[in-house]
Amino acid sequence: MAHAEAVATVEHTAQPAIRRIGTRDLVDALRKGIDDFAAMPSHVVFLGLIYPLVGLVFGRLALGYDMLPLVFPLVAGFALLGPVAAIGLYELSRRREKGLPASWTHAFGVMRSRSLPAIAALGALLLAIFVAWLVTAQTIYTVNFGELPPQSLGSFVRDVFYTQAGWNMILTGNAIGFLFAVIVFAISAVSFPLLVDRDVGFAAAVATSVRAVLANPGTMTLWAIIVATLLVIGSIPFLLGLTIIVPVLGHATWHLYRKVVEPGTSPRTGHWMRNKTKRYAADFPAVLFPWTR
Repeated sequence: MAHAEAVATVEHTAQPAIRRIGTRDLVDALRKGIDDFAAMPSHVVFLGLIYPLVGLVFGRLALGYDMLPLVFPLVAGFALLGPVAAIGLYELSRRREKGLPASWTHAFGVMRSRSLPAIAALGALLLAIFVAWLVTAQTIYTVNFGELPPQSLGSFVRDVFYTQAGWNMILTGNAIGFLFAVIVFAISAVSFPLLVDRDVGFAAAVATSVRAVLANPGTMTLWAIIVATLLVIGSIPFLLGLTIIVPVLGHATWHLYRKVVEPGTSPRTGHWMRNKTKRYAADFPAVLFPWTR
């Protein structure tokens, strides 16, 4: 037992080693992602997530035009949260890789992972970046067009595409949005799959993802372009294509992680186990937070 704990401690503090990968690895990761999706179709779950979201956006638009300036930032910004939405897909690919049962219900097994606090912290970071992007986008619109919302959809389109202020907003917004996307890609390219696979901690996961991108700048840039292109293609027909694109990319990201990060020195540490020993009132509330032990 002492040896196992020592190995787990080393695994938690050591920086995972990074491999150099090439274009063939990206193609193979996509192929395996498609294979995983065919074996474990999860588009029904994404239908349940995407369409309520679309309904809320368009429902709000039906009530007024003050949300129009944020429609594009919202749609584009959801890509910033993609790694969080795909956590369950990483778990399914991990289980299938090991020959374990892998139905859609097993995706929620991540909730019992020892890495859950780090996963939650990283997810909160991406959410904060997403909110910062929306605030920035609204500020850019206000600087160019003032505080008043658009009077109609037609006037908004004319202002955006046929005025100098509109083109200033487009160029500035896309440039700043690109910086947000680069930051999110660097810190989340392989960090979530790593946390699903191994209990390395928040800082090590983020650092490993950044090192993976820096060690493979050309290949990882190509991967980012592939991801962005597929997300755009999937978004065109009212986001319908995302019900397939997002799961495929989620599974493919797991296989990309397997290619770019060296295997750990010990297997996954497992899940939190229920304490079968007798509990006492003095233990409360510490028993509610098993990861602090």
